[in-house]
Amino acid sequence: MKDTPINFEIVKEKINQSKIENVGRASIREIKKLIDDIEKETGEKFVRMEMGIPGLPASEKGVEAEINALRKGVANTYPDIQGIPQFKDEVSRFVKFFLDVDVDPEGCIPTVGSMQGSFAAFITTSRMYEKQDRILFLDPGFPVHKQQLQVLGQKWETFDVYNYRGEKLRDKLESFLSKENICALLYSNPNNPSWICFTEKELKIIAELADKYNVVVLEDLAYIAMDFRKELYHPGKPPYQATAARYTDNYILFISSSKAFSYAGQRIGMMAVSNNLFEKKCPDLKRYYNTDLFGRAMIFGTVYALSAGVTHSAQYAVAAMLKAANDGEFNFVEVVKEYGEKAKIMKKLFTENGFYIVYDKDENDPIADGFYFTFAYPGFSGDELLKEMLYYGISAITLAITGSERLEGIRACVSLIQRNQFPDLEYRLKKFNEHHSIKI
Repeated sequence: MKDTPINFEIVKEKINQSKIENVGRASIREIKKLIDDIEKETGEKFVRMEMGIPGLPASEKGVEAEINALRKGVANTYPDIQGIPQFKDEVSRFVKFFLDVDVDPEGCIPTVGSMQGSFAAFITTSRMYEKQDRILFLDPGFPVHKQQLQVLGQKWETFDVYNYRGEKLRDKLESFLSKENICALLYSNPNNPSWICFTEKELKIIAELADKYNVVVLEDLAYIAMDFRKELYHPGKPPYQATAARYTDNYILFISSSKAFSYAGQRIGMMAVSNNLFEKKCPDLKRYYNTDLFGRAMIFGTVYALSAGVTHSAQYAVAAMLKAANDGEFNFVEVVKEYGEKAKIMKKLFTENGFYIVYDKDENDPIADGFYFTFAYPGFSGDELLKEMLYYGISAITLAITGSERLEGIRACVSLIQRNQFPDLEYRLKKFNEHHSIKI
C-alpha cells in the first residue's frame, strides 16, 4: 500500500531511523520528534493531534502583567517558594468562585506547571504514613504521571474507570483502598485522554472512600470549566466545576494555566492544598523532613527541593488573569469553547469515514466535545492504527500508554488543528477508509 498521502518510503525510513521499537507504545515527545522529522523530509504538513498544546493565543491580561513585572525588576529576585501574596490570594478566590470550595491562601502554592505539582504530591503523600506507599490511578490518564513514579521508584495501582461508572465505582474503588496501602488517588476531570467527566454521585463516592481509608484525593483540573455541556463561567454562582473537594477535606487540586489561559510556555500551575491537609500532623513525615506538618513539608521540603521558586514574573501574570476572571472581567471559558466546536466537527469527519468513538458516554449521557476525543478503526489495534495513520499524515498517541484497557483506541487532541485543515483531514480519512475497507 504505497499510494498514501505522505510518501510511503520516507515515512517507513524515518520510523526505522527513530529507533522506536513500537511506535504505538512511544511517548508523546517521541512521537512529536518522529513527526517533526517526517515533515522536514517530505515538506508535508501533518494533522497533528499527538500533543496537548494550546492552540489559542495566550491571554493578553497575563502577557501585559508579566511584561510590567519584568520592567519593575522582578527578574533579579528569587520569588518566595510559597508564592507571591497576589498569586496566593487570587488562587484562593478562584477556587471559591469556580469550585465553591474554601482554601486559605496559605495552601495555594505556585508550581512549575501542574506536572511539578503532581511530582511534589507523589513524593509528599507517599511519606505521610509508612505503610501507605503507593498511588492509585483512576485511568485512563496522562502517561507522564506514571513516568514520574518510575523515576521515583514508587509503586502504583491502576484500573480503567470506564467500566465502573456510577455506583459500580464504589466496590471497585474499595477493593483497592481496603488493602490500606494507598496513600493517594489521582484522576483528571475532565479526563485526559478520554474526556469523560465524573458525575457528582461518582465524586461523592471517591470522597467518602478517601475519608474512610485516609487517602488523599489528587484532582487534576488541567481542563477546568471545559465541560462545555454546562455554562461554568459565573464567578461565585452555580453551576460550579465538579469536584470531590466539596465532599472531603482531604485533597490537593492541580489547576493548570496552560489550557484554560493558554499560558503553557511559562510553565506555571497552581496547587491548592485543603486547609485540613495543610495543617495535618503526620509523624512519619519526619523520616524525610524536619517537620511533621504536611503543608510545611510540601512547601519547604519537597517543592523547595525541586525548584528555587516558580518564575517570578509568571506569578504576576497568573495573578492578573485570575483576578480578571474572579472579578467577572475575563470569560476564559468562552475563549476556549473553540476546542469543543472543533472536536464536534472532527468527530463527525472520523465517524463518517469508518472510525468510531471509543469512550463515548458519561454513564448514560453522550460524552462532551472538548480538548480530546478517542477513536478506533475496525480490525486494528491501537498500535497498528497509529503506525498506519502516519502514512496518511495524521498523528496521535495510543490509549495503551494511558492506562486504558481499550487497546484498540487512539487519543486525538484538537487544539493544534486549524479549521483550514479540515478539508485535508477529510481527504486523508477518506483515503484511509478507501484503502482499508476490507478491514470492516
